[in-house]
Amino acid sequence: MGGMCVIAFENVGFNYGGGELLSDVTLRLAPGSFHFLTGPSGAGKSTFLKLAYAELRPTAGRVALFDRDVRLMTRDDIALSRRRIGVVHQDCQFLDHLPLATNVTLPLTVANRTGNAQDLTALLDWVGLGKLADALPPSLSGGERQRAALARAIIMSPDVILADEPTGNLDWDMSLRLLTLLVELNRMGKTILIATHDMNLIRQAKSQLAARVLRIQNRRVQLAGADL
Repeated sequence: MGGMCVIAFENVGFNYGGGELLSDVTLRLAPGSFHFLTGPSGAGKSTFLKLAYAELRPTAGRVALFDRDVRLMTRDDIALSRRRIGVVHQDCQFLDHLPLATNVTLPLTVANRTGNAQDLTALLDWVGLGKLADALPPSLSGGERQRAALARAIIMSPDVILADEPTGNLDWDMSLRLLTLLVELNRMGKTILIATHDMNLIRQAKSQLAARVLRIQNRRVQLAGADL
């Protein structure tokens, strides 16, 4: 295990139609680490996350998932690696005509795996949605949607969870509730990376565990000091 690394960036650059968004990013996420990614709006946080789960490929440098260079992986390889990465998107899209339980288990369906009804019940209870298994997504509050999105992201028991502004639309109490779930996942050994500009959330996390803060500034990603 020693040098094993979940996600590694080596001198990664990314261009959007001529404009350079990220430049010379070198970074290793170790198994079981907890990182926040901050930076001004439009700095490239979402792009960074997409590079981290191989939705985008770098225009310079290399990205490795679980010690394998993304450039050398087939589409099937990438699909298999992605099953080990749970992503909570900013806008949590659900199929509105299907009940919550079905929405949460969609990744299993896509992967042709059958879920265990007990596991699903336990998972929904854990995110505090046990009574809403049959509810349709439009009837859920913002906080319920975010917790459903987290449940869907972890249904495949991934090693890594990437979350893009998961508390962006939530009040403080609900943000803390979501953070508690993420901290629990980290204590179970999962690697967590959360893009956020909520400094209060970061301070709260740092009071509970050894969270490190990455900051995107001037196209570079740096480990922020302890001066938060």
